[in-house]
Amino acid sequence: MTTQSVSRVDVTPAAATVINTLKAQHGPLMFHQSGGCCDGSSPMCYAVGDFIIGASDVWLGQIEGCDFWMSSDQFEYWRHTHLTVDVTPGRGASFSLEIPMGIRFLIRSRLFDEAEQPYLTPIRVGE
Repeated sequence: MTTQSVSRVDVTPAAATVINTLKAQHGPLMFHQSGGCCDGSSPMCYAVGDFIIGASDVWLGQIEGCDFWMSSDQFEYWRHTHLTVDVTPGRGASFSLEIPMGIRFLIRSRLFDEAEQPYLTPIRVGE
């Protein structure tokens, strides 16, 4: 195993294309996954500043230059899991920026293996 940091969150090529289209339309973006109402634990995409990060949010890394945050209670469930943001056709029931495009972001996941555990990207807690 490499001594390089292992990312906690990545993005598929299809999702990267959507993110870059949204960045061109809306400027800098961020993601948050809460596990709350609407689309449940789907990742939500917002223009930076349209969603306020709090002390109970955990930063997992960046995708396509966008910070990816998760509520701490969700992180407890997902902490041993690598997340990959993807897109699928359909309209989610959320305020996420991709919804008018007729698609929605979703998470694909896998457990980290033992060799990856020591090299996981460090998390940060919101302010």
